[in-house]
Amino acid sequence: MPAKKLIEAALPLEAINKASAREKSIRHGHPSTLHLWWARRPLAAARAVIFSSLVDDPDDPQANRAFVEACNDLPPGDNVTSSGDTARMRLFDFIERLVKWENTTDEDTMNTARRLIRIACDGAPPPLLDPFAGGGSIPLEAQRLGLEAHASDLNPVAVMINKAMIEIPPRFANMSPVNPEDGAQLGADDWRGAAGLAADVRYYGAWMREKAYEKIGHLYPKHKGETVIAWLWARTVISPNPAVNAPTPLVSSFVLSKKKGRECWARPIIEGETVRFEVTKGKPPEHQQGTMIRYQGAKCIFSDQPIPFETIRAEGKAGRMGAQLMAIVTDGKPGRNYHSPTDEAEELAKSARPAWTPMGSLPEMALSFSPQRYGMDEYHKLFTARQLTALTTFSDLVDEARRRAYQDALAADLADDNIPLRAGGQGARAYGEAVSVYLAFAVDKAADFWSSIARWLSSNEQIKNIFARQAIPMRWDYAETNPLSGYSGSWFSHIKWICRAFNCLSVNMQGYANQQDAMQLTGNAITLSTDPPYYDNIGYADLSDFFYVWMRRNLRDIYPDIFGTMLVPKTTELIASRYRHNNSKQAASDYFESGMLETFRNIRKFVKPDYPLTVYYAFKQQDAGFIGEEPAGKRC
Repeated sequence: MPAKKLIEAALPLEAINKASAREKSIRHGHPSTLHLWWARRPLAAARAVIFSSLVDDPDDPQANRAFVEACNDLPPGDNVTSSGDTARMRLFDFIERLVKWENTTDEDTMNTARRLIRIACDGAPPPLLDPFAGGGSIPLEAQRLGLEAHASDLNPVAVMINKAMIEIPPRFANMSPVNPEDGAQLGADDWRGAAGLAADVRYYGAWMREKAYEKIGHLYPKHKGETVIAWLWARTVISPNPAVNAPTPLVSSFVLSKKKGRECWARPIIEGETVRFEVTKGKPPEHQQGTMIRYQGAKCIFSDQPIPFETIRAEGKAGRMGAQLMAIVTDGKPGRNYHSPTDEAEELAKSARPAWTPMGSLPEMALSFSPQRYGMDEYHKLFTARQLTALTTFSDLVDEARRRAYQDALAADLADDNIPLRAGGQGARAYGEAVSVYLAFAVDKAADFWSSIARWLSSNEQIKNIFARQAIPMRWDYAETNPLSGYSGSWFSHIKWICRAFNCLSVNMQGYANQQDAMQLTGNAITLSTDPPYYDNIGYADLSDFFYVWMRRNLRDIYPDIFGTMLVPKTTELIASRYRHNNSKQAASDYFESGMLETFRNIRKFVKPDYPLTVYYAFKQQDAGFIGEEPAGKRC
């Protein structure tokens, strides 16, 4: 009888939970900052699960003797001190070190983990597949632990995230950057891992920003000599009071800053049948907190007459919802400065004329989507004209940057073999395309901030992106970022987040990411670890369309097969979405459950019997058996 794997016997769950929970507060350098994804598994939990699925329980009498000896040579820690000096306790102490965030890029720790896995697997660790790869935590950690990692997903956005994490960086590992500045500063030996690729993404991202400034800089002037960080707007509808018949603002809160000693608000001043805003120090009085009334609608700022949501929706669908500037936020001394709006600033914003707009409609009944109920039923309607102009300008520059990186790669003596990235190319053409993948990700990240669904956080005086949760909500007062400012939400801030994430990627093994339906998996015998979707908890495909409409524009020439559809495939998406089943909860559940059954029947045909198949299932409550992050809404 073979020995039990460690995961089948015991784990240091408390340490794994602690490391997984801590990871949620870590942003700088975390691979999740490459591109947003929903319900991403913590790296710590994925690392612990994969490692413990491959190694024996060293206290099992049938355990690999060489592996037991290797465990006995591990340095002792708290588990040995408290529970006795056994091979299992020493292995527990090692796992507690292995899952710490600080050791994610520590090669000594990772080399020890890889060595232990090789010993336990008789020198031949199995490939690992995640058929619901999503945000890529499981394939990335498999790769980090020395396995050949395979990621598959039906969703093209998820496929591209996995390509950017496990497939592209190893192909250009330990390579000097090709741009004319960084490549000349250091020697080839100084560019380890994906550092060269990161340097090129940073360089061509900065080049794009300069080119964008030349094209659209006039749309983003300084205000009173200071760089604008954001323009704060309020949507408007015509007052239902026939005696007014003027646009009335829809504002959740007039408060601009809650910072102690810097409190201020946008005070509405009524002048006849018009209203203007004046930035005022202090806090607004109780009767002037805003015009929106929770769960009811709004009130007319002129007459206090109620405006029910039905009226607001009708106005929006009729195309009569407008917008009015409330305040301008600049970078000054000692911090953010708030200015009353000007007619010139408002007119300039509305003068923009985008050359292209994304095609595609928001789903009528998607989970947690609200804007379409107010007439914002197409993706381009989630953006102002100036925001669309900025996004299309940077999107156009992705292709120009790709060509520039290709020419620089030729000058740096990369092969002129014309083999594309999708065909496994490693020459100049493939490298230019690789750089553009990450620049396209920056456009996606920008769209998450440069939208009229983004909001201003008065508590910390920053712009908050759309996807604070797994939804696209309606936003009444919104913040418009200055993409050229260099501050939070700007173009170069997104480039910096992406470049930091390269530090946490692994290049020691080549990974593979493919678009595939989990219900139709094919392949050779492998081990499998996955976090499948859970009923109707998250509508991944509907949410992903927001990014897909931009990603497809930037990358369909590089990956035509992945971006062959106008929107993300939904017909075979394995979730229990009622609106795809005549609004029947039972029919949706039946589809999900039968699809899961078919998926695991198929998986059973080709997984290796030597290793356990691990499936993540997150509980709503936390107990002794819980491993990893607790996403909202998942229940036992």
